[in-house]
Amino acid sequence: MTRISLVVSDVDGTLLPKSKVLSDGAKRAVAKLHEAGIGFTIVSSRPTIGMSFLIEPLAITLPFGAFNGSSIVDAGLKPIEQHLIPPATAQRSIDILTEFGVDIWLFTNDQWLTRNPDGEYVSHEKLAIKHDAVIVTEFTPYLTGACKIVGASSDAALLQRCEVAMQQAVGAEATAVRSQTYYLDVTPPGHDKGTFVEAMAKRLGISTAAVATIGDMQNDLPMFARSGVSFAMGNATDDVKKHATHVTDSNERDGFAAAMETVLKLT
Repeated sequence: MTRISLVVSDVDGTLLPKSKVLSDGAKRAVAKLHEAGIGFTIVSSRPTIGMSFLIEPLAITLPFGAFNGSSIVDAGLKPIEQHLIPPATAQRSIDILTEFGVDIWLFTNDQWLTRNPDGEYVSHEKLAIKHDAVIVTEFTPYLTGACKIVGASSDAALLQRCEVAMQQAVGAEATAVRSQTYYLDVTPPGHDKGTFVEAMAKRLGISTAAVATIGDMQNDLPMFARSGVSFAMGNATDDVKKHATHVTDSNERDGFAAAMETVLKLT
């Protein structure tokens, strides 16, 4: 088996529990990776601004992936590589979300924009990314800088139908996939967590077979497919679990830390 040289982790539902507070177990696990000479970084559907609080406690020095890997950012939060949703596609995405009646957010590299300050997941997102939303009346002025568009709804079945409609509407012009049962993410075309894994492997001069990945949702499957070893969280769906090499415990029971112990045994 190829020695693991890099671990790439999802954030929400994987590295973080529902409280969005990094556990001591997770911190210790990453510290052990560093001590073993194994690189560690994160990739998430989160915006750049929503990942900064993880850099210091996890001693991340490698670039990390925001917006499902369509933006690669250095540890100082400066974009190394950034891709945007084409403006016409961004507008079409907003139109579809409007038709389904779900709350709409637009993220640029440094702002979170919403027309509805009272949306059901606004307070949740504020807690998660540790930033306030900018309230706007229209998204049109920001379409040329759209890194991600999100549809948020507590109606999981509705959002699943919306995901299918969105994929049909945007085709190859964007990537549309749920990052949570309540979030549908639209991100730039041709880039996902799998392309981030490939980019990091190339940057470090290692084979993708030397990369271990860990996640819990459908948007993590592309990185599972491009890594030598993959871990699905215990809280993942059966569909996600069947695509992983290993299944660990849930994010509420330090499943991330348990998976890292397995990674250390593989090296």
